[in-house]
Amino acid sequence: AKICLALSVFVSLPGGILPAAAGQISDPAPLTLAQALQTAVIRNPKISAAAHQMESSEAQIIQARSGLMPQIQFSETYNHTTNPMWAFGTKLNQELITQQDFDPARLNDPDPIDNFASALSLNWPLYDSGQTRHSLRQAQTGKKIAGLMLEQTRQQVIAHTAISYIGLLLAQKNLAVVEKTLETARAHLNMVQARFESGFVVKSDLLRARVHIANLEQQQLQAESRVQVAQSYLNAAMGVSIESAFELSSPLEAGPVVDESIENWMEKALSLRPELRQLENQEIIAREEVSKSRAAHHPSVNLMGNYEFNTEDFNDWGNNYTIGAVVSLNLFSGRRLSARTVQAQAALNQIGARQVDLKQAILVQTRQAFLQAHSARKQIRVAEAAVAQAEETVRIVRNRYDNGLFTIVALLDAELALHQARSNHFKSVHDYKVAATQLALAAGTIDENFK
Repeated sequence: AKICLALSVFVSLPGGILPAAAGQISDPAPLTLAQALQTAVIRNPKISAAAHQMESSEAQIIQARSGLMPQIQFSETYNHTTNPMWAFGTKLNQELITQQDFDPARLNDPDPIDNFASALSLNWPLYDSGQTRHSLRQAQTGKKIAGLMLEQTRQQVIAHTAISYIGLLLAQKNLAVVEKTLETARAHLNMVQARFESGFVVKSDLLRARVHIANLEQQQLQAESRVQVAQSYLNAAMGVSIESAFELSSPLEAGPVVDESIENWMEKALSLRPELRQLENQEIIAREEVSKSRAAHHPSVNLMGNYEFNTEDFNDWGNNYTIGAVVSLNLFSGRRLSARTVQAQAALNQIGARQVDLKQAILVQTRQAFLQAHSARKQIRVAEAAVAQAEETVRIVRNRYDNGLFTIVALLDAELALHQARSNHFKSVHDYKVAATQLALAAGTIDENFK
């Protein structure tokens, strides 16, 4: 393993992946696909954001339920006035009225008066035409939607992490192929150099071998860059530092064959996809909104109460209370309430149309992923045969080149064909794993145990 210096190096422990001290020199931590997926589920910020949305939906339920309960408030008010009406009324509230206060001169030009009014008020909606209960059911359904959004985000993060992990494996395999081909090419160059110096080959063979090595060195630089980029994508998917270094320990292999019929996969997708279940719950909310808008035409009943005491200096005070009820019925709203019903019904119809569209999109995604997986699986077998054929071709051409029957051009072409065949084999395995991942995501079955 290469020794690397990183600002944040992660080491694998049974409890997860933890950062090592900054500036510490360490081997890249081994990382399996399972560990990468578990880390992403814990640390990816998208999942964290969806979890916070769940908290918000729970708070909305509490807010909606509060509409069923009495609302009690306390207030303290201070006034200083010489207003004749308010001065007399304030003194009356303080229960300090005397016979002298009815003197017209005092009534018309009262002395300044202070008042501290302490009030405890209650408002209890006994019946609000069902508005609060509809809102409560909407909030409870909203929490289910938030949970489904969390599940959808989790599945998407898992799929993205798995694809990023597989992509890094492919980049590393391609780099290894280039390095092996380059090593062989340099051995050929040494052989051609010796033959050229002995006069057995022409200079063009030597130049051709050097050009071939220069091309491979460029490919090596590009492959190294792709490895670094792929590592960054994987780190971002897991929610760890971009500078982190890992040694992938899960192999790039095809794994189990995608079985079951395409009809079974489609049936799973229609029953498990979180997005579709979200729309089903949004339809419930929309139906509640229609009912709520229609119920707004019904009367509402509120119970009100108020207890108050007034004092000028807190040495003496007067108190009073008020209890009452209010019944209200909207007789004409300028068609505002009717328009709300029309709007709610239109939103409900829109969700129905979106459900049809989403079902079609899910079926297309599932079918596409299923067919791509089967096609990629067949390509693996073709690529394996191509590698075996290319290896045999190289062996034959090398023997004939050693015997002076072929030129260096034929040998380099054979080596290039082998290089391409190996790359194609790894690419076909990569494509199959990606298609299998996308199929599991399309069907809504992917989780952190995905292999």
